[in-house]
Amino acid sequence: MTVQADTLVIFGATGDLATRMLLPSLYFLERDGLLDKRLRIVGAARSDLDRDRFRALVRETVAERAGKLDENAWLALANRLDYCRLDASKQQDYPALGKFLGKSPVFYLSLSPQHYSAACANLRAAGLATAQSRVVVEKPIGHDLESCRAINACLAHAFDERRIFRIDHYLGKETVQNLLALRFANVLFEPLWNRACIDHVQITVAESVGVEGRWTYYDAYGALRDMVQNHILQLLCLVAMEAPAKLDPDAVRDEKAKVLRSLRPIRGREAAAKTVRGQYVQGQIEGVPVPGYESEGSESNTETFVALEAEIENWRWAGVPFYLRTGKRLAQRHTEIVIQFLGVPHSAFGRAGNGDLIPNRLTITLQPQERISLLLMNKAPGLTAEGMRLSPLPLDLSLTDAFRTQRRRIAYESLLLDALTGNPTLFVRGDEVEAAWAWIDGIAASWKEAGIAPEFYAAGLRGPEAADALIARRGYNWSA
Repeated sequence: MTVQADTLVIFGATGDLATRMLLPSLYFLERDGLLDKRLRIVGAARSDLDRDRFRALVRETVAERAGKLDENAWLALANRLDYCRLDASKQQDYPALGKFLGKSPVFYLSLSPQHYSAACANLRAAGLATAQSRVVVEKPIGHDLESCRAINACLAHAFDERRIFRIDHYLGKETVQNLLALRFANVLFEPLWNRACIDHVQITVAESVGVEGRWTYYDAYGALRDMVQNHILQLLCLVAMEAPAKLDPDAVRDEKAKVLRSLRPIRGREAAAKTVRGQYVQGQIEGVPVPGYESEGSESNTETFVALEAEIENWRWAGVPFYLRTGKRLAQRHTEIVIQFLGVPHSAFGRAGNGDLIPNRLTITLQPQERISLLLMNKAPGLTAEGMRLSPLPLDLSLTDAFRTQRRRIAYESLLLDALTGNPTLFVRGDEVEAAWAWIDGIAASWKEAGIAPEFYAAGLRGPEAADALIARRGYNWSA
């Protein structure tokens, strides 16, 4: 039986993730009355602060994100806050942390992944990793399969797998969670969600920003490890998974793991044919000159753009290509999933309508606006001597407009609440992470063996030309 957490300890509480995302999320949960009355929140970091100075820091960062504070909500949150000066790598600092803990703490490691192993080992050595405690860690877990397994082993040495919560913040987004509702709560789609009706799938995560001061971290990972392994494969799983018997944490994660294990490896010569690497050079974003990737750090062979043609070898998806694409310094910021259906097997509309007939397309937009659009064929208004003319018309559901009165939540809000209540459904299990790394490592190794270098593209464009050629081989185009 899962126990409601009575203490949340945020390691790295003065760092970027905590101040931009975690602490504001906790304020909004407090304001909405979603935090348990017994919960105590402890910031743990190396900064030389006391409780009052930490509360002042939290107030400042929350006000920056929330605007005008609800003073009652802020006072309620402030009364929960405490601070413990702690270096996660030093075992001698941990006994002091124990004085702040209740019986069922959650340890949120808002740290670089290289510190996960030491933090968990120190928690265990200090007797703080108990049977009622949980740990939350940010992806990516490691740099490759070998380092991932090493971190997972250290996590498992201190915590049972059921008490390890690996966060992918994309899974906290409303539109991503809505994929489950769209597929499994509507009889309209599920009978068509297979190779018999779907031509191909596109998943795009495009960013207009560069590495934004994260050059050292990013250069060690690149777009393949940072975005494809970390976020895009999770989106792929939600699109391609079989229906779970129920929304039970293990049932959902079992189906996602099956998808990852069914991905056809891209190795050897296939890497050159089915993948594209790119790196941005200087260009313009919305008319403003921006530097190239190398000028933000130093000369590098790291990719800032990846496009892949993936295949899932199972009965539902055999023969359906999945095109995955992500990049930095692209023309616009957008994240979308496109389900391209097959065309009708026979047209009854004669010469006038045949040329206008376009296959149905479902577009799920995650950002910048949350929207679901289904392209349908309709009769075009007017009369012609040649018969009925057709015209595509989108059937739009704007989640932003439909739920206008509701605040657009930070993705971390739902994930923090689930971690506190012990619901791991939207968190990534260890075997999922390892299956994803195994597939990614095959691509990275093939790039290295074949000497496949990134193709340059100017900032502000859609990426390297080879990405358009990749999808054009089967007669397709990227949707945007």
